[in-house]
Amino acid sequence: MICQKTAKTMVVCALIVFVAGCAALPAPYNKAEPPVPGHFARADVSSAKAPDAYRNAANWRAYFLDPDLLQVLELALAHNRDMQSAVLRVAEARAQHGIRRAERFPAIDGQADSVRSRTPRDLSPTGRAETSSVYEMSVGLTSWELDFWGRIRSLETAALEQYLASETAQRAFTVSLVAEVANTWLTQREYDRRIELANQSIATREESQRIFKRRYQLGAGTRLELTQVKALLVQAKTLAVQLEQAREANGHYLAFLAGTPVDNTPRSNVLDGKTILLPIAPGLPSDLLVQRPDIVSAEHRLTAAHANIHAARAAFFPRISLTGSLGLASNELENLFEAANRAWTFMPAIAVPIFNAGRLRANLDLAAIRRDMAVAEYEQTIQQAFREVSDALSARYWLVQQLDIQQQGLATQRERARLAQLRYDNGTTSYLDVLDAQRELLQAEQDTVQTQRYLLTSQVNLFAALGGGPLGQGASMSVFPQTKK
Repeated sequence: MICQKTAKTMVVCALIVFVAGCAALPAPYNKAEPPVPGHFARADVSSAKAPDAYRNAANWRAYFLDPDLLQVLELALAHNRDMQSAVLRVAEARAQHGIRRAERFPAIDGQADSVRSRTPRDLSPTGRAETSSVYEMSVGLTSWELDFWGRIRSLETAALEQYLASETAQRAFTVSLVAEVANTWLTQREYDRRIELANQSIATREESQRIFKRRYQLGAGTRLELTQVKALLVQAKTLAVQLEQAREANGHYLAFLAGTPVDNTPRSNVLDGKTILLPIAPGLPSDLLVQRPDIVSAEHRLTAAHANIHAARAAFFPRISLTGSLGLASNELENLFEAANRAWTFMPAIAVPIFNAGRLRANLDLAAIRRDMAVAEYEQTIQQAFREVSDALSARYWLVQQLDIQQQGLATQRERARLAQLRYDNGTTSYLDVLDAQRELLQAEQDTVQTQRYLLTSQVNLFAALGGGPLGQGASMSVFPQTKK
């Protein structure tokens, strides 16, 4: 009868606590408006179909068109050591979420004990030394906390959000790795083309040196002219050696990013954006930033911070836990499984915080401060993303114009070099004019190739700044499935 009254009292108390706990739950977290304008500068806002076109087409496998580049990207995603560390961090966060989730459920343990003891004569109630045995077998519930206030549920939510933040952070790293590998590969192709142009100049100037050396030997040319031709040849050879050194170092970095040796066979005439990258349509609104993994990760961390505040607030309320066991006990092993030897315990407990020297208040203040830090980090991440997209759009806009001007200038320099050589052959000018024209022609060729690569790099950076497209489509960015809340 007493046990029944106790149980009824506990049920009534639990219902009261549950109602009070529901009233104490905080308001749900509402995401604030992004602190950035609605559209990017240098983007054509007249195109309403562009955002959908970007979302549908901006898969990294579809965006990068060159087969060799795609192969290097595959190698990097499979073998890059930082990528493997990012995957392991996701696994770590998922395990932590599993631990938190398990706390919501009771832990039931099986136990079997055998105790044999001797009581001395002086302590025995019969005045004789006694030896006794106790055998027990039970299934027990170990201090299961009833989560009336949502403390454990909030901690689980925080762990889930941290897991999702880690997963999206891995995707953010994937986007960064894809962009870094692509830009390094483009730099390698830039060196290939510049070295090819330098070698062409070397071949032309070696032939000029042979001609002028013969003319000098025959007395038809001056030593000054021969020296000037040699200076042109030395200039071209010096440039070629410098470019070879830079190309080799860049190749080492590309292999480092890929995590394995890559094919560095020189390739030329591949810096055509139409054959390497899929064009991105204009008309990009700033709401495309919501697909950036780093912004999604920051949002998950912000949600986790709100959940931690709830858990810290719930710590002020009483904790109700249940402990019990059901089993068999006997002083004889052979009689252990008889029906009369059934034994059970039930121990409900309520712990009320009375004095903790301000520890709970400090924990709540700490959770609130971390929430404010998460808000600031979230807004800063959005602003940083907006700046990166704006910079990429601006770079692409101005580099297109710069490349057009340089191509016109390159055509002019070629015509100038042709006319200078023609005038020298006709004896109407000195070889110094030819020297200057050829030197500036080589520099113009090098600058034009470099600007072509800069333009492609700006397009890769724009692709990455917009979130890298739907990375989950047709690509294995993570070895783990997407978890939904």
